[in-house]
Amino acid sequence: MPRTTHLLYLHGFRSSPRSTKASLMAQRVAREHPNLRWWCPQLPPSPREAVDLVMRGIADWPRSSMAVVGSSLGGFYATYVTSTTHCRAVLLNPAVHPDRDLVRQIGDQTLWHNPAEHFHFRPEYIGELRTLDVGPLARPDQVFAIIAKGDEVLDWREMTDRYPESRIELLEGSDHALSDFEERHLDDVLAFIDPV
Repeated sequence: MPRTTHLLYLHGFRSSPRSTKASLMAQRVAREHPNLRWWCPQLPPSPREAVDLVMRGIADWPRSSMAVVGSSLGGFYATYVTSTTHCRAVLLNPAVHPDRDLVRQIGDQTLWHNPAEHFHFRPEYIGELRTLDVGPLARPDQVFAIIAKGDEVLDWREMTDRYPESRIELLEGSDHALSDFEERHLDDVLAFIDPV
């Protein structure tokens, strides 16, 4: 399998490229893999627009040497990306039923990293999420999921059930943010992606 030349990072709901995990990965890539093309876009609130942005952005990326990392809702989007491109994917506490879970978030929201920045999560976004559910993966061996039993937002059982044939690292504790990401998981993520 070719080594990774292009790496996409997809942040979660109410998050941004300034999230802790995205920042840690960006710093490590810049320091140790300067030839690796890194892209972590700010995703719009509309799931359809978010995926359109991503798929346009990676349209000319080589499918055999690209990879995607997604956290929470970004993990749901990353599942769509790997299903479409068959690229390697690392999912960090991935959302598996966002159409159900985000119904409670309809309305005005703020970004975690900039509470002064507001966006509106619209009811029609729930239907957009449903259309992005890709079902069973054709290449489950291309997916590595890191799932925390201590996730206070998502159910670890649903996450593990969603990826039955993929590599899963099931953590006994931790949390939704994977607060120990740099110390315990970043090396494993990069090893799975196998960047140049």
